[in-house]
Amino acid sequence: MVQTSHPPPPHLHEALVLKSAICSRLLVLTLIILCRILVSPYDTSAPLNPPCLTTPNDTHSPLRQSRIASAIENGIVWDSVYFVRIAQCGYEYEQSYAFLPLLPISISFFSRTVFAMLLPFIPQRTLFALSAYVINNLAFVLAALYLYRLSITILKDPEIALRATILFCFNPASIFYSSIYSESLYALLSLGGLYHFVSGGNNLAVLLLALSGCARSNGVLNAGYFCFQTMHRAYHAMSQRKRVTTALQIVIVGALRSACIFAPFLVFQAYGYYNMCVGRFPDEMRPWCKARIPLLYNYIQSHYWGVGFLRYFQLKQLPNFLLASPILSLALCSVVHYAKSRPQNFYSLGFQTTIEEKSCGVVFLSDDVSGSKEAGSVEKSSVRVEENFKLRRRKNVIKGDDANVPIESEPATRPGYLSTSILPFVLHLGFMTGTAFLVMHVQVFLLHAMHIGLALDF
Repeated sequence: MVQTSHPPPPHLHEALVLKSAICSRLLVLTLIILCRILVSPYDTSAPLNPPCLTTPNDTHSPLRQSRIASAIENGIVWDSVYFVRIAQCGYEYEQSYAFLPLLPISISFFSRTVFAMLLPFIPQRTLFALSAYVINNLAFVLAALYLYRLSITILKDPEIALRATILFCFNPASIFYSSIYSESLYALLSLGGLYHFVSGGNNLAVLLLALSGCARSNGVLNAGYFCFQTMHRAYHAMSQRKRVTTALQIVIVGALRSACIFAPFLVFQAYGYYNMCVGRFPDEMRPWCKARIPLLYNYIQSHYWGVGFLRYFQLKQLPNFLLASPILSLALCSVVHYAKSRPQNFYSLGFQTTIEEKSCGVVFLSDDVSGSKEAGSVEKSSVRVEENFKLRRRKNVIKGDDANVPIESEPATRPGYLSTSILPFVLHLGFMTGTAFLVMHVQVFLLHAMHIGLALDF
């Protein structure tokens, strides 16, 4: 008697995911502390801590600071300097508005509540850094768990989902998820929001995706998932059900959800405009204040960091292009592979996908407006297609007509990376790949690629 092996239940995989995520963070943190103790840092901005312009610094300092505490504070380099400074002093300088407020607010809250008891023993700036390390590493562990659950929901394959999550835990840009950067918070909120989105929890998905826009500016792109769903649901209501009122309702609800995701980023831009432009004389205003659309973020990225279309195409940046070439190539190959494998689905943006495939996930259709009757009819339709397929297959086998025997995957949705539900993730990946290559500092794509969506992990 042949014994068939069954995959382990999902809860065992989730335990393995949690262990892998925790072990990877402990490993990275150990390496960070050892490097800070043993090796002189390339960036020497860690000791820089001038007094705040508006609020006085906490002058308390312990008599003797341990080597671990010194190593923690020495980790405040590069972008970490801005995040800790904002948590400590608020937004003082124009360029600091390039760093969105969710991580600084979280650092300030944790250091003044959870870790307040440690203030007599370590300096305030070290306490801010410690809070940031705890926040980001906890966020990473939860993000890994959300990635596994999201992968299960989309791919229906626990093994592939587990492999993708393990790669996420030990990815080349892993150190940034354990440093004082906003990547971990963004990954948690975006992956969590997408998981609830594909699971049908639209209200919670909107909340989490809106918060992701408070962590990183590219969080606003997550509104594209609701736009994608809204297009297909409105099209289905018009073409299949002939209900104009339902289609209009779907469009309004989708637009409101997308607006909620954009709102935090726009409010932050308004906050920057109020602080930097309102109440100043015309000759004191910065150039962006007088623009037709005074968008502070775009001006800062262009003026201080040289971000713009083809502006990074310089001979001296060739090493950075080489550094990013493996991940860029992998992302491009992922998009091209999907487009070649499912050209009709890809180039039609999913509008030529069968209703049976669309009904297998909430990415295309959901029943929060249309009602459960539509979902039930779709399910029955899918069952009828499956029964008709099996009947045709049996008839052709009996007749000996092997050429006309349909292949096994014909009635069902394609599994894994070629499933219909992964299309919006592929489109997101393609958009970000093109933007990174043509507009951004290309090496930054190493950070973005690890939490753009499912496509690259798969």
